[in-house]
Amino acid sequence: MDVASLITGGKDSIYSTYVALHHGWNIKYLVTLLPERADSWMYHSINIHLVHDIARSMGLPLVTRKSCGIPDRELEDLKEILKDLDIDGIVSGVIASDYQRERIGRVCDELGLRNLSPIWHKDQEMLLKQQLDAGFEILIDSVSAEGLGEEWLGRILDKRNLDEFLKVCREKGINPSGEGGEFETLVLDCPLYHDRMVIVDMEKIWKKDRGYCSIKKIRLEKKSVGNIPELF
Repeated sequence: MDVASLITGGKDSIYSTYVALHHGWNIKYLVTLLPERADSWMYHSINIHLVHDIARSMGLPLVTRKSCGIPDRELEDLKEILKDLDIDGIVSGVIASDYQRERIGRVCDELGLRNLSPIWHKDQEMLLKQQLDAGFEILIDSVSAEGLGEEWLGRILDKRNLDEFLKVCREKGINPSGEGGEFETLVLDCPLYHDRMVIVDMEKIWKKDRGYCSIKKIRLEKKSVGNIPELF
């Protein structure tokens, strides 16, 4: 089955692409909507420009389109970017958001495509552990929830600090996948990448109780690519 994978550079969209390959689906395209508003309900905006480097590292074609960021018109933007692609379905990294899944499904129905959400309703703490076990290098590049202070911004989430991170999430009622926008991530490396992304120039911007990392320059560092490890 030929599919297009919606990616943002965040852990869940990249991991869904990873799972899709394990299902035997052919990732024909990577697709990214570039929101013109930072408060888009549908599309990720933090460091979204790095999807070009991610696609280059994966060796897959990337299709992009600007999106106005207005809720109803965002669906038209998605429909426009997908309508001419020769594919059977769409892969997304939606985990628990009925809002996002229903809207992606609406576009899929109109275009006669399958709506594929391989990590839908997965246990979110277990999902984080699986991502790290699979070799994902995850940078927290935005935080906007009580309990996730400046010390978490720009930090690599790994097996050494995962328990600490999950404890904060439980105590403060934070979605451990960040699907509500409590935090955002960027995958610097994973088994799908032929080249690891190395940050060369990054600025941390903190305002009151939230902040984000503005990544201005990265370099792609060649690595040895082994077999993709088993998922489960």
